Amino acid sequence: MITGITGQDGSFLTELLLAKGYEVHGVLRRSSSFNTDRIDHLYQDPHDPGARLFLHYGDLSDGSGFRALLEQVEPDEVYNLGAQSHVKVSFHQPEYTADVDALGTLRVLEAIRAYPSTGREVRFYQAGSSEMFGSSPPPQSEGTPFHPRSPYAVAKVYAYWQTVNYREAYDLFACNGILFNHESERRGETFVTRKITRAATRIKLGLQDKLFLGNLDAKRDWGYAADYVEAMWLMLQQDEPDDYVIATGQIHSVREFVERVFDRLDLDWREYVAIDPRYFRPAEVDALCGDASKARKKLGWQPQVTFEELIERMVEQDLELARQERVLRENGHSVPLRGIASVWGHGAARCTDLRCGPSRLGGQRDRTRT
Repeated sequence: MITGITGQDGSFLTELLLAKGYEVHGVLRRSSSFNTDRIDHLYQDPHDPGARLFLHYGDLSDGSGFRALLEQVEPDEVYNLGAQSHVKVSFHQPEYTADVDALGTLRVLEAIRAYPSTGREVRFYQAGSSEMFGSSPPPQSEGTPFHPRSPYAVAKVYAYWQTVNYREAYDLFACNGILFNHESERRGETFVTRKITRAATRIKLGLQDKLFLGNLDAKRDWGYAADYVEAMWLMLQQDEPDDYVIATGQIHSVREFVERVFDRLDLDWREYVAIDPRYFRPAEVDALCGDASKARKKLGWQPQVTFEELIERMVEQDLELARQERVLRENGHSVPLRGIASVWGHGAARCTDLRCGPSRLGGQRDRTRT
């Protein structure tokens, strides 16, 4: 069972689990428009006897609804990836961020604790964040003190300690994954890395003139999201629950990311990038770089995609998007920027409400894991 299944990490984790033979149940919020683009290529009609992916409406602000869904699905593993995950937005919506990211995790833990005994253990993964370290100097490991610098990070610290508390108080198999920045071609376009690759490729093809950014001196440890979701799964396969930092151990500035992307496109970034004070945070986090030696030793995990390969994948994907946009515009079509992402489809039909019902594949419960 995955909350936040329609996000970047949720889509990669779903691919991984389906490949391993799992039955996957995703929880998504009700919306007037479909937001399942990242998992459309995985979806099968629930009437198909071979379907192993099912979607259900749910919300981390609705504890009773989540508890009912847990009893209906009867999962073996729960991955809590759902969150308001944009740091800058959390300064504008601190109460909402705290409700979903902090109390939402507590609601999931309470639902698992109160789950009727079926003779099976429910294993729980909580998605932490390197933002929890805030102003603590790098390198940051599992023993580094937290010093959060945003409402998002504060909420994640609360969720982290609630996960530890429920593990110790109720003997739950509950793990925290403290994941450092992990990106991909599926990253949302308001996050800085994707904002950069999206804008640079549009600039290259004459579709955009400027890119406005904030703090170019912020330094981060960037990895590839598909590598990181494997670490999530590995945590829940161990004999004992524990908490792990997942990171590459390499640090790069936003400025360096910009330089690499524009160099890849044979452009001088200084001609196109401007600083906008609106994109600075009220409290900045200067440098995050993770020490994942514990995960390497105990989980056998290590990142596969390098910083250079990450940039290459993102640029190639966004170049294709920009080419498609240019073709449409050259043929007289009006293409709003917000709608361009829908061009990046996987050939799957758009979803219908049939996806989001009380469906389950009961006949396979004895040989698959959820």
